Amino acid sequence: MASYKTPGVYVEEVSTLPPSVAEVSTAIPAFIGYTEKGAGVVKIDNLLEFEEHFGGPQKAKFSVTTRLAGDVPLFNSVDFTDTDAVKGKPTFFLYYSLKHYFDNGGGRCYVVSVGNYTGEDGTTPTLISKAAFTAGLDLVKVEDEPTLLVFPEAVNLVADDFNAVCQQALMQCGDLKDRFSIFDVRDGDGDIDADVTAFRGGVGNNHLSYGAAYYPYLLTSLSYRYDEADVAVDLGGGDGATTLSNDAVKVSQTALYNAIKTELNKARVTLPPSGAIAGVYAGVDRARGVWKAPANVSLASVIKPVAKITNADQDGLNVDPSAGKSINAIRSFTNKGILVWGGRTLAGNDNEWRYVSVRRLFVMIEESIQKSTGFAVFEANDATTWLKVKGMIEGYLYGLWEKGALQGSTPEQAYYVNVGLGKTMNAQDVLEGRMIVETGIAAVRPAEFIILRFMHKLPEA
Repeated sequence: MASYKTPGVYVEEVSTLPPSVAEVSTAIPAFIGYTEKGAGVVKIDNLLEFEEHFGGPQKAKFSVTTRLAGDVPLFNSVDFTDTDAVKGKPTFFLYYSLKHYFDNGGGRCYVVSVGNYTGEDGTTPTLISKAAFTAGLDLVKVEDEPTLLVFPEAVNLVADDFNAVCQQALMQCGDLKDRFSIFDVRDGDGDIDADVTAFRGGVGNNHLSYGAAYYPYLLTSLSYRYDEADVAVDLGGGDGATTLSNDAVKVSQTALYNAIKTELNKARVTLPPSGAIAGVYAGVDRARGVWKAPANVSLASVIKPVAKITNADQDGLNVDPSAGKSINAIRSFTNKGILVWGGRTLAGNDNEWRYVSVRRLFVMIEESIQKSTGFAVFEANDATTWLKVKGMIEGYLYGLWEKGALQGSTPEQAYYVNVGLGKTMNAQDVLEGRMIVETGIAAVRPAEFIILRFMHKLPEA
């Protein structure tokens, strides 16, 4: 109580309500990869901001073989121009993955540029490296806001390096306990069993509940960017008799130029699914909540998965009896579109952390409560502080229960919060300055298998 010495009327405000828990964001991905320019970590809200900081996509180089039948162009082939020095098909596709992320509901995110498409001379192509992704993970480790790790270009690493990057990402998630990794299963030779076996064997066994993997790659509706000067046009039907750049064709043969542009726009970008999946996470979190499984959701800007997965194929993807490393399938269904058809973490045999939604719900709750209870550090370790902390946590969990994030017909069935001497602490704990709060949460789980039983009913007289 304040000490008063001058006669008068004084007003004192007495706080009777506990502090509140401010909920942290749940879907702020950090995209790690290569950019046209710039470096470091930047937070963006849209693709325009990405272009301002990091430039555009790596541009494709095309070779077009055509001949004229009268005034009608007949195309023999439209291919990427690959030479010993330059690959016509872009090696780096972070820009397109971000575009896919925003198309599928993504919002604010971080971009971690670990290098540029070319070296300092502006011409020598950069070689993708494990060291760059390792450095990128170290950069994002010190950022507090990101909750998802995404690195689609890492699939271009050799298998051992890709596995090492995945293991480092899981280690970071397990250490910090405030983020989750989205992995792409590398597409090797198109053999589903071989691709999945290679991923399961390389990702390790540590902190598996903090990551989820998706398969297969996606043929998107996105078109490659290119410079017209980099389009070589063979007008001799393949004999090389007359080769021009598309710029030259534009000047001399407008109709042919327009026809070539139409053909080039048909070359679609194939991407690993992690960018789109990160967008799904963000969209579902915003519309339904982090406790809703990010599955049975259609994907935008996708023409088809590059591999067709059947029910028999998914049996082996969804359930891994030996190690439990579930792989979430992306499948095409008649009259439904392209759907994310799986919601498991890599800890598929773990009854506690089997589902992505359960792990991410706990990440959100733990991080929100941890940050909001910081006020109690160095406060008196007595019943008054204990009641404040208990009240704020119970108020937060009650709000989640009302939203449907927790199971139970009553709050008592959905959660509990215990703190106090003789409950969670003994006298020695208090002497050593430890205030221990025990919280139990009954998280909702997705209905992964819906079983409808039918039988004949005997007629009654």
